Amino acid sequence: MQWFGDTEVAAALPWAALLSSLEEALVDDDVVAPQRTAHQIPVPGGSDATMLMKPAWRIGDVLVVKVVNVHPDNGAAGLPMVNAGVLLFDASTGVLRAACDGNELTTRRTAAASALAAHRLVRPDAERLLVVGTGALAPRLAEAHCHVRQYRNVTVWGRRPEAAAATAQELAAVLDSDVTAAQGELPPVHEADTVTCATGSTTPLVLGSAVKPGTHVDLVGAFSPTMRESDDDLISHSQVWVDTLEDAVLSGDLAAPLAAGKIARDHIQGDLADLARATSARRSDSDVTVFVSVGTALEDLVAARLVAGS
Repeated sequence: MQWFGDTEVAAALPWAALLSSLEEALVDDDVVAPQRTAHQIPVPGGSDATMLMKPAWRIGDVLVVKVVNVHPDNGAAGLPMVNAGVLLFDASTGVLRAACDGNELTTRRTAAASALAAHRLVRPDAERLLVVGTGALAPRLAEAHCHVRQYRNVTVWGRRPEAAAATAQELAAVLDSDVTAAQGELPPVHEADTVTCATGSTTPLVLGSAVKPGTHVDLVGAFSPTMRESDDDLISHSQVWVDTLEDAVLSGDLAAPLAAGKIARDHIQGDLADLARATSARRSDSDVTVFVSVGTALEDLVAARLVAGS
């Protein structure tokens, strides 16, 4: 059994290979990814944690299980909010073949899914990317988005200005773009052509009234019904796409407007597999498009296969 740490995982998942493999898997009938299961974990003296279990397999090939632990209070202790591990088995025999650190794998496969959606939904003339959030996922999202579009400007916003400045400095060293940090109580979404948002927020940060026509909004952080990164106005007045319908409707960004009757399920245009089959999914330059991502084990399967050399 092989073990792969975060350094080996990062080296095995360059954006071009990861995006190409993800596109192939999304239209592969032998790939199966059941709905995730979630468990609430009490934390004495702190906020409850969430454990997500995500299996996926390719028939006759590999079986992958990822366990994700989300501890909202970790940031105060200087620890990642999300920690994960991945096990890879032989799908025919059940023999354990490999295990790897799940944090780097998760950030990269999540960013790749957003970039794949953006490749079909972002206007070709988009020049300004806004990154909302400063966690471990934020730099990977910026890198992946810049892999599929050449942005002239990249702006980073976070609740803590020093964290936004640090993330901007990190990105300035690797992106061929003008990278700056923004300040203010809310992110400057009115200035962006593309917004990618990955936070643990429970209140909307990306408001429909602030989003200009033609913008693409990528919502990644609100994986549970109690979390919100957008408001009902944005969702109800945009073309909404999701990674998987079954899980994405559990996100607060969709669960809330669905429960309030602001939208119906048929407001959702399609999922990531539909986007993978499309050359372009944008209808006009003035439409606002939204991609809601909560993560699917199919993405973990793709990434784990690349890491293990399968």
